[in-house]
Parts: sequence; structure tokens; C-alpha cells
Amino acid sequence: MSAYGHEMEREHSTQTLSSRGGSEMGSRYVVESGIYMTSFAATIFIGALVTFGILLLTLLIALTVMLQSCQSKSAGVVEIGKLSDDYNYCKIYVFHAELNGLEADDFPSICKDLTVRYIKEGQYARDLNFTMWVVEGYFNSITPVYDGLDVVLMDIDDVLPSNIHYTNLYRFDQYGCTDCVEEAMHLKHMLILRLYMKLQASGWPLILLSRKPEEMQNATLEHLISVGYGGWSSLIMRLDNEMEMNSREYFSRRRAVMQKEGFRITGIISSQMDALTGPFSGKRVFKLPNPIYYRFEHHIESTNIPL
Repeated sequence: MSAYGHEMEREHSTQTLSSRGGSEMGSRYVVESGIYMTSFAATIFIGALVTFGILLLTLLIALTVMLQSCQSKSAGVVEIGKLSDDYNYCKIYVFHAELNGLEADDFPSICKDLTVRYIKEGQYARDLNFTMWVVEGYFNSITPVYDGLDVVLMDIDDVLPSNIHYTNLYRFDQYGCTDCVEEAMHLKHMLILRLYMKLQASGWPLILLSRKPEEMQNATLEHLISVGYGGWSSLIMRLDNEMEMNSREYFSRRRAVMQKEGFRITGIISSQMDALTGPFSGKRVFKLPNPIYYRFEHHIESTNIPL
């Protein structure tokens, strides 16, 4: 083939390649400049978008509900914390009021409200039952010496007709708690009587103490017998020359006399601090829970209001 023929062939080949390359580049351009899909693929894509939107909306609603729940719980924690603080404050206040013989009228109003809740919500009954369990557990673990000198002192004013008008102190009727107070005091009577009978059955000599004057002895004896008490070793009431004494001094002097006479005080049981404090208090003292604080020596006159 001549040189001219070769040259023409090369030009023809070059044009052919150029034409092909141009068409391939054009094809690529069309593919890259747009996305083509079938109707089925488009349906799936749109459905996925809708599903994603629904899931996102559900997540937002769940987060909103959780946030509101957390806020409510936080508010509840703050309220419970405040109630707990008030309760602890009043508990300490009452303890020191009893310890120092303060007047009930000096109590903060918040403490009077919590006293009502303490009774109505059953916490007093639970505390009383648990305290009785502690007392009984102690006396079940020991036995009295059979010389009759190991004695247990019980504050019997907890079960005698009261010399206190509870409604005048705390006005429980204003809180709708008159019935719950009566129920609480009835429970107290029943549990003290049960404890009394268990101690007596275990051979413990029982000496009963009262802040009431000795001139009320006959009425006191009749009442004790009528409600199931009996067989005690001694009943101690105030003599005329003891009526002006502070009740703490009165109890301390009586215990001192007992020890001089050879008695061994194994335990003292009372809901009032004045009977448990001071010298000659023996081996153990047991404080029964008392939701209503008062001072007996300020209300010596007799009434017919039951505890």
C-alpha cells in the first residue's frame, strides 16, 4: 500500500475512534446528570421516607412524655423531702420538749399537723407495736430472782382516765381525726394490758406508778380492775406533800426509796419522759411512743376523758 493510502487509513481510524469516544462520554454525562428508577423502586423509597418520619415523630412524643414524667417525679421528690425534713424537725422538737418539760401550746403549728398525720396514716400504731416487741424481747431474755426484789415499774397513767383534754391541746376535731385518736388510744390500752399480763405471767413483780393524788386511790383501783389489771405488787400515788413537786422529782424520790428498801429496778415502762429520767432509774428504761405530748402536773384536776 502506498504512503498516501496508509495516511488515509489512519485518518479514518482516528475519526472513527473520536466518534466512539464522543458517544461514550455523552452517555456517561446523561447517567451522571440524573437518576432514573422504576415506579416500584420509587414506591419503596417514598414508603421508607414516610416510615422514617413516623418513627421520628414517635420518638419525639416519647421523649416529651419522659421529660414530663421526670419533672413530676422531681417535684414529688422535693415534696417528700420537705415532708421528711418537717417530720425530723418536729421529732427532735418533741423529744426536747418532753425532755425539758416544755408546754404543748408552744409547739409549732406544722408539728400539730404532722401529729395528726402520724396517727391517721398508721405510723403511731406501727411504732407502738415495734416498741412492745422490743420490751417483750428484753424481758423474755432474762428471769427475775425469786426473792421478789427484782421489780418492773409501770406508769399506769397511760391507761387511767385522763386528766387531759386532747381536743383543747391539738383540736383534732378540726382535722377530722377524733375517731383516729380514739382508735390509737384504744390500741395503746390493749397492748399495754397485754404486756402487763405477759410480765406478770413470767413472774415479774409489778409496781404501778401514778401522778394522781392518793385521795383518788379507790377510784383508780376500781378502774384498773374493771379494765383487766390485777395482782400488782404495789400502787404508788402522790401524797399530799408531794403534790407541789415536779413530777421528775416525785418519781426520782420514789425510786430512791425503793432502792433503800432493797428493791432492784429491772425496768421502767412509760410513754412520758418524766417517769424515765433522773437518778435511780434501774437497769433499763422503755419509752413508749406518744403522739400527743402533755404535762400531767399542769392538769391535776380529774376529768372523765379517756386516754
